[in-house]
Amino acid sequence: MRIDLHTHTVFSDGELVPSELVKRAMELGHTAIAITDHVDVTNIDFIVPNIIKAAELSGDYITVIPGVELTYVPPSKIDAMAKKARSLGAEIVVVHGETVVEPVPKGTNLKALMSSSVDILAHPGLLTLEEAKLAADNGIALEISGRAGHSLTNGHVACMARKAGAKVVINSDTHAPENLMDERSAGIVGLGAGLTEDELRSALNDTPYGMIKHLIK
Repeated sequence: MRIDLHTHTVFSDGELVPSELVKRAMELGHTAIAITDHVDVTNIDFIVPNIIKAAELSGDYITVIPGVELTYVPPSKIDAMAKKARSLGAEIVVVHGETVVEPVPKGTNLKALMSSSVDILAHPGLLTLEEAKLAADNGIALEISGRAGHSLTNGHVACMARKAGAKVVINSDTHAPENLMDERSAGIVGLGAGLTEDELRSALNDTPYGMIKHLIK
C-alpha cells in the first residue's frame, strides 16, 4: 500500500495535469494520493475547488484526496489560511516548512504546529525538539521528504520526531513524473533517514492510512 500525501500539478508548479499524475501513481502501486498544490492568499479560492474536481478521478483510478500546501504564507496568517482551506473543501492541509534550501519565513514551523487545522508540516528543516513536541501534542505529522534539497535534513527530522514521539510520513513532494516514489523507493528514503523497520512501517502505512481512511473508496 502506497499513500502519498504531498504532490503538485499544473495548478501550481507541477508538470502534470491531475489525471496524468493520478494514473502514473496508480501504475506505481499507489492506493491513494493527495494533490496539494501551493496556495497563498491570492489563489486559494481558485485552486481548492479545482482540485476537488480532480477527486472525481477516484471512480476510475485510485483514491484522490483534495488538499493544499500553504506556501510562504506569513506565519501570523497560517492558522486562518488553514481554516479557510478546510472551509473550501481541502481534506489534507500541508504547510511548506522551514526547509534549509529556501528562505521560508522564520516562525512558519511554530505557527503551523500550533494550528488545529494543519495535518502535515512538510520538509521542516532543522526543527527544534520543542517544535517536534508540539507536533506530537497536536497530532501533526512531520514529513520525511523524497525531494532533492528538502531531503538534506531528513535524518534530523527523524531524530527529533523519535525524541518527541511525533508521527512521521514519507512523501514525494512530486513536481515531475520522475519524482513519484513506489513503495520500495519511499522505503529507501525512510531507511536513509535513519528510521527503524517499525518506524518505517508506521511512516509508510499506519500513519498516512490513519489520516485518510475515512476517504478511501
